[in-house]
Amino acid sequence: MFRTIKNTPRIVILIIDMFIVVASVVLAYLLRFNFSIPEVEMDVFPKVLAYIVLVRMISFLIGRTYVGIIRYTSTEDVIRIFLVIFSGSLVFVLTNLITFYGVNGLFFIPFSIIIIDFITTVLIMTAFRIVVKVAYMEMATPSGERSDIIIFGAGKAGLIAKRTLDKDPGINYRVVAFVDDKPGKVGKKMEGVSIYASKRLADLLVRWPGAQFIISPQNLPQSRRQEIIETCLEHNIKVLNVPPVSQWINGELSFKQIRQVKIEDLLGRDVIQLDKEPVSKDLAGRNVLITGASGSIGSEIVRQVAGYAINKLILLDQAESPLFLLELECAEKFGTKDIEIIVADICDEERMEQIFQTFKPQLIYHAAAYKHVPMMEANPSEAVRTNVFGTSLLANLAVRFKVEKFIMISTDKAVKPTSVMGASKRIAEMYTQAMNSKNGTRFITTRFGNVLGSNGSVIPLFRDQISKGGPVTVTHPEITRYFMTIPEACQLVLEAGAMGKGGEIFIFDMGQSIKIVDLAKKMIMLSGLTLGSDIQIKYTGLRPGEKLYEELLNDEENTLPTHHPQIMIARERGFDLETLSVKVKELIAFSDSMDGLSIVKKMKEIAPEFKSRNSVYEQLDTEE
Repeated sequence: MFRTIKNTPRIVILIIDMFIVVASVVLAYLLRFNFSIPEVEMDVFPKVLAYIVLVRMISFLIGRTYVGIIRYTSTEDVIRIFLVIFSGSLVFVLTNLITFYGVNGLFFIPFSIIIIDFITTVLIMTAFRIVVKVAYMEMATPSGERSDIIIFGAGKAGLIAKRTLDKDPGINYRVVAFVDDKPGKVGKKMEGVSIYASKRLADLLVRWPGAQFIISPQNLPQSRRQEIIETCLEHNIKVLNVPPVSQWINGELSFKQIRQVKIEDLLGRDVIQLDKEPVSKDLAGRNVLITGASGSIGSEIVRQVAGYAINKLILLDQAESPLFLLELECAEKFGTKDIEIIVADICDEERMEQIFQTFKPQLIYHAAAYKHVPMMEANPSEAVRTNVFGTSLLANLAVRFKVEKFIMISTDKAVKPTSVMGASKRIAEMYTQAMNSKNGTRFITTRFGNVLGSNGSVIPLFRDQISKGGPVTVTHPEITRYFMTIPEACQLVLEAGAMGKGGEIFIFDMGQSIKIVDLAKKMIMLSGLTLGSDIQIKYTGLRPGEKLYEELLNDEENTLPTHHPQIMIARERGFDLETLSVKVKELIAFSDSMDGLSIVKKMKEIAPEFKSRNSVYEQLDTEE
């Protein structure tokens, strides 16, 4: 019977509808004449019935009321039925007027019959479809096999989520409750499901311990979203998110699109309001060079910059395959926009000079760098070559070729550096700040912490370890880090670049630092696993050069506010370009020797605040 309902041909639906029409006419006559139809009416009844059936048949064929899939009957289908039957009843009214005024002064069909027939036909056809829909759902998913669902948000998004669950019989879910923050909705029902106050959320999770929880509102403040997710995790409840409408397939929400909440959803903050006007003016008509264009930060800067009215976008990276994928993405999203893809090493002096001479960049976003702390601790020569020499080479060319702005992407690890990587970025900061003393190019530095989902970040590592059953490795129980999303960081980079006058270090409001062990625990819970029984956390000890906590400011730095509440300016002591240039050249010369101790010793001389930690280079600090 299940397959019969599922595969019923359209002609069968049309025949059933015509039987309903006949039954409605008969019922209309019986009701009109109190179940005792006069003989005079019975004489014309066959003609009336035949005429009504003919008109209804033609209107159904034109209106295609039989085409809809009955098990998915919606409000639109009911409205179509109403309009088609109403149009047929109008034909009957016109027929009566013609026969009364133009033929024999009699109504062909009593008006009372027309009204009753209209009402009964609409009701019976609609009821038939609803009954079939409910029967199909019940047979497809017997109530005993269903899992419970609680939906947060008793609005349009919540209703759409419920209907998506209802119409997909393969998922075996049943909505048992709506939860909402608005008091006016509490105590009411939506499609037969009770709406509860959000303050009762914990009680509901206890009442339905095996339930899953769907967050439906799109505009829910991030702080409120985090609070709800935290409550669910405390009760070992799986949390799902309804995606933005822009991600729905052909405007329709599918259950497969209702995805599980990720740790990024839990750590993220409310959307940053970017002031696009100064950014648009800054980028309009410019040739923009982005180094490290295929990396996590570089590629997002590409996506955001390409949305403005630039003249040319020059994408530079030495990673061939990621750059190829970025080229495909740009071609798909931005079409014929003038984009140049260049595979090159920023340390190749001749190649860089050729690129500047050919494409004449006016703005540079310098994101190319080595950023992995333990890896650079073991390879200081490469850290200096790329992060220091590569940056100084680009900075020198920027001045030589009269680039308007040079925006350097730095890191919080450059503050009181404890690692070779952090120190190399700190020296690069110092050099670009000193270069700002030259007339022409404005050098601007942006500094922020870890970004969610970036290459080499802890989140992909934890996710991989959890998928393999653990253990999840954390270096230290007290280690903390700042986090922000990649789009958020890049938006702030663009705005800081637009407002920069030259010589500033812009630091971003990173919010509250987060314990990495707490991050690991939340990711384990989001995966539906239990810490201690399903998976373990293992402490491995701090890695070479690693800090327990990150900082965004040196002690000597002062912060100044900007018009953007999440961007501040850190002003440092000035650096003499001539003196610094000599030291940087000496450091670069040392890096060619691959003598780690000599390289790091020179780095400490240039940046005295560089104090190694958990590293073989701590002996240099002891010697001092």
